[in-house]
Amino acid sequence: MTIKKYWDKATRFIAVRSDNPELLQAQYQSFARQMPMMYLILIANTWALAITHMAEAPIWLTMLIPTAFTVTAGTRIVFWWNVRNTCPSLEAAQAALKQTNRIAAILAITFSAWALSLFPYGDPYAQSHVAFYMAITVISCIFCLTHLRSAALLVTGIVNGTFVAFFSSVGQPAFIAISINVALVCVVMLVILMTNYRNFEKMIIGQQQTEALSNENLRLANLDSLTNLPNRRAFFAHLLASIEAAKENGTRLALGVMDLDGFKPVNDIYGHSVGDNLLIEVGARLSTLPPNYRLYRLGGDEFAIIVMEAAEDDLLVVNSNKLLERLLVPFNLPEATVQISASMGIAVYPDIASTTEQLFDRADYALYHAKRNRRGAAVLFSAEHESRINDDSRIEQALKLANLEDELSVVFQPIINIRTQRVLGFEALARWKNPILGQTSPALFFPIAERAGLSGFLTKHLLRHALVVAKNWHNDIRLSFNLSVHDLNSHDGVLALMGIIEGSGFDARRLDLEITETAFMHDFEQMKQSIETLNLLGCGISLDDFGTGYSSLSRLHSLPLTKIKIDRSFVTDLHKKPASYKIVKSLLALGHDMELDCIIEGVETKEELAALEKLGGTIIQGYVFSPPMSEQDLEGFLSSNPTVFNGSYL
Repeated sequence: MTIKKYWDKATRFIAVRSDNPELLQAQYQSFARQMPMMYLILIANTWALAITHMAEAPIWLTMLIPTAFTVTAGTRIVFWWNVRNTCPSLEAAQAALKQTNRIAAILAITFSAWALSLFPYGDPYAQSHVAFYMAITVISCIFCLTHLRSAALLVTGIVNGTFVAFFSSVGQPAFIAISINVALVCVVMLVILMTNYRNFEKMIIGQQQTEALSNENLRLANLDSLTNLPNRRAFFAHLLASIEAAKENGTRLALGVMDLDGFKPVNDIYGHSVGDNLLIEVGARLSTLPPNYRLYRLGGDEFAIIVMEAAEDDLLVVNSNKLLERLLVPFNLPEATVQISASMGIAVYPDIASTTEQLFDRADYALYHAKRNRRGAAVLFSAEHESRINDDSRIEQALKLANLEDELSVVFQPIINIRTQRVLGFEALARWKNPILGQTSPALFFPIAERAGLSGFLTKHLLRHALVVAKNWHNDIRLSFNLSVHDLNSHDGVLALMGIIEGSGFDARRLDLEITETAFMHDFEQMKQSIETLNLLGCGISLDDFGTGYSSLSRLHSLPLTKIKIDRSFVTDLHKKPASYKIVKSLLALGHDMELDCIIEGVETKEELAALEKLGGTIIQGYVFSPPMSEQDLEGFLSSNPTVFNGSYL
């Protein structure tokens, strides 16, 4: 049993290991680069020995056998040279190394026998050459077979054992000394070989561990830690690769960029932990996709989908809307039941984009369009959107190059109390007349200015201008001025506005700052802090576009609001639309309950005015009374309304 145990251990020691595939392949690659050199050394040594014995030994020993060996070795040189830079499969590498073990054993036996068969021929010098040949050959093989321990041990054992046994039996003290010396050198060489092999093994294992750690870090770097979906980094890498694949295959690729609707209020009302749980559930619902769909989380509440071999446009939109419908089912979270929706922008390669950047920008633009006009639906980027992008680009460039001090102006639209027929105030509205673009609507250039980071400059300029004009009005007339989320999303921005107001000499108590309801969806706490600061200055706070946003009434009630403005979308053809009529009625009642003045804007016709008066609407703004006026026209308007100076703002 003990003998078998040691035999099995020895067998495993000289066998080709297969328990570590990476180590096996590393052995193969290193070994393959060394083998041609070993065979060249053996060929050179063999012919050197054969030549020294040609005069005495038979021709079959000095010519035929070396020739046959040269052919065999040459064939192996060609083989190893051709595969020296390849990375074979595990099975191929193992088979090649096992074959090398067998060939090494056969060659060691064959050429030991050949060399010793030459020993009887020739003088003592020639006999010494035989000993030198066997000694130098085995040492060379040990060096060349360093990374294939099993072959090195087999060759050393066969050649060295034969060498020591033969030359010890010759009876010549010099040869006995040489055999012992060679044996000792080979032992030392084998010790060095084992040490180098262990170091090689440790190096490969260390590389494996480092590579595994690197791969894990790379995996984590490309993985969203919350949803376990591929993240933004992975998305852009995969998008680039997918476009290249689509280009090569001549197929369509679709990119969908998706944003959740109503996610911000969930965070604000229930807390970020609930928001995180919601994102996890959203990812889980969307993960069950067709094989050609890949889902990513870009960050926040934004997701993306890459669709390989995308369907035709109509079917693509239908499938995308079906995907969005999954999110309409309420989410039953442990803390609360939440209902949201999502909007998506879609762009197709190569139809409307040729690069990664273009494709993403167009999908993002389509998403922007969906959020503004078709919330909760999928919108495909079209030629119309392309035209809008070009127009937006021209406007952006014009804004950056414009002399806004000369080109930007302010007009004023009156706000009327229809019961007293008195002007209560004016809303300041921006106007931009560019030498190239002409008159450009604020609805066009303000969103572009916001994206370009110019909105802050525009707001400050317009506010200064409006305050200069309003300073000359009677003390009973108020000024309304619009602020965007970008004006209020930082403490420094609010301080800048306060500085302008205080430096103008205009009484802040006569200033109403209008803020849209949707602004509070971005960062409610920051918005609240900003308007509270402005309210402490004395400014009134008007909630613009009331009824179109998604903020909770309880949260709005916590704000220091003084007025609400009912959006014009509810007013248009009010007298013909029962639904709009009921909405306005409800909003007026809500404003009354919240003890807030209600300003109804966008009133264009006498019929609308009559309907609003019937509903109890009091404060009206719109073309039914006057379009926005320049500073010069304003003076004439005020002089034609003498009762205004006796009015008060209800």
